[in-house]
This record gives sequence, structure tokens and C-alpha cells, in this order.
Amino acid sequence: MASKHSEREEMVDRRQFILRAAAACGVAAAAGAWGYIFYSNEPVRRSGTKIYTFKDYRTEDKKLFPQLAVVHGTDADRMVRAAIEKVGGMARFVSPGDKVLLKPNAAWDRQPEQAANTNPAVVAAVVKLCLEARAAEVWVTDVSVNDPDRCFTRSGIGAAVKKAGGTVRLAAENDFVLTDLKGDSLKVWPVSRFYHQADKLINLPIVKNHSLSKCTMAMKNLYGSLGGQRNRLHQDINTSIADLTAAIRPTLTVLDATRVLRKNGPTGGNLSDVAIGNTVIAGTDIVAVESYGLRFLDLKVEDIPFIVMAEKKGIGISDWKSLNVAELNI
Repeated sequence: MASKHSEREEMVDRRQFILRAAAACGVAAAAGAWGYIFYSNEPVRRSGTKIYTFKDYRTEDKKLFPQLAVVHGTDADRMVRAAIEKVGGMARFVSPGDKVLLKPNAAWDRQPEQAANTNPAVVAAVVKLCLEARAAEVWVTDVSVNDPDRCFTRSGIGAAVKKAGGTVRLAAENDFVLTDLKGDSLKVWPVSRFYHQADKLINLPIVKNHSLSKCTMAMKNLYGSLGGQRNRLHQDINTSIADLTAAIRPTLTVLDATRVLRKNGPTGGNLSDVAIGNTVIAGTDIVAVESYGLRFLDLKVEDIPFIVMAEKKGIGISDWKSLNVAELNI
């Protein structure tokens, strides 16, 4: 026969179990709600949830400068400086006191020679130019596919940014906010809050082959602003890239073609897939920059639907030869 003490213990244990179960259900429900927001294809709009929109990061269009600068050479720092100088100098794009966000491709756990990520010397050169233009802060970020710490370490970007005086910002789960991209395919999506905190945005892609979209350069590099299950966007990848390019208008794009991943992108891994391009392209027209970069992959504009779609949206001009282009060797 059970004692009163054992009955009381049983009641207490039952009560604790119920309370703990209720608490666990509450945590699970909250986690599930955030999980839906963070990972879903189109996050639910909950009452009271702020929905952000992107600012336009562009500066005044000044026709006296070339719209595209192409620099060939072997010294990445000198090439970047020359290219940006040709399109008006960093002071045209960055004002004293600005918070500047740099978006390289730092998605993969690869070494610089494998050309899966932006050349760290290119990133460092842009950091230094922003600071010389008296930016208050220069942040460097990407929502990496592989482990972010390893990506920024093995790519050399983390060390290069620190040495140049910038700060690497890695987005944690609570650093994503719902943002309305107002696209045909991309609508409300979790985006790194760093984009909403910055005054200027400089896009720093590398030229790479991509197994699905054929190439990943200036336009697709902006995928690295998004959280959630980005692989879902692959179902309509061309529309998604065009939507993203319409939503995010960088201040400047500097395309790294010092090394080019010509095959087995976007991850690469084999040095035999890498070609030496020894070129940096800078411009304010992201579509023109993208279109110029196609030559390194033996592609044409008509091969890439998202370029055609972006041009139809009025984002830029694919016929880069019709623009004012400065090209030089250093």
C-alpha cells in the first residue's frame, strides 16, 4: 500500500511533468514560428512584425565618368585602385562618416587559389579605399553556404579584412529581418539586418561557372544577403536572380576576374578548373559588369536568361560596348 508521502511525490511529479511539458510545447511553438519565418519560401507576415524594404544605395549618376572600367594586370591592389579611380574615385561613392557594407563571395570553405571566393587582395583593397574616403566603418559580410568561420578563414578574406582595417560581420540567426523584395518570385524573405544598417553597399563578386545558372558573378552574388532555404529559389533561379537585382541596387560593383572558376562551379576545388584572368572590372551598372564578365566563361548575353530579364526590368544595359568604357593595363 502506498504511503501518503509516496502519493504526494507522485502528485508533485505529475504536476512537474505537466508544467515542463507545457513549457516545452511553448518553446517548440515559438521555435517553430521562427523556423517558419527563417526557412520558408515566403515567410508568413505575423501581426506586428516589421517588414523592411531595401534602400537605394546608389549615388548620383555622373556622366563625365566612364560607366565601366576594365583594368588588366597582376597586382590586385593597384588594379582595384585604378579601376575605381577611373569611375570617379571612392570619394564619389563613399562620404565621410558612412557605414559601408562590402559583399564579397565568401560562401565556400576553399583556399584563394581555388577561385571559389573573391580574391582577398581585392577585398582588402576596397576596404582600404573606403577608409581613405573617411568611412566611419567598413563591414564585410556574406551568408556563407559552408561554415562561415571556416569560409572567411580559409579564403583568406577574414585576415585580409582585419589587416586592412575593416570588420567581418557574420550574421547569426537573430540577425535576419523580414524584407519585402517586391519581386515576381522573391517577395518577403529573411535578409541580414546589416544591409539595413549600412549607408553604402559595394558588391565584390568573383567570376565563376555555376552548374544551374551557368554563371555566378555580380547579380547572383547578392544571394548572400538572404537567409532561409535559398536552394528553394533554384526552382525558378533566373526570375529569382532578376528579382534580387531589382531589389538591391549597390553603390558600386567591383568584379574580380583575377582568377576565374571556369568549370565545376560554384564550389570548385580542383585547380585545373581555374584560369588566370588578371582583370578587375568596376562599374555602376551591374548588368553591364555582369555582361562583360561573360567573356571569361565563353558565354553570351543570350545564354543567360536572368541578364535578359534584368535588362527588361530597366536595371541596366547588357550591351556594355555602348557605354563609356575605360580599359587599361597596369
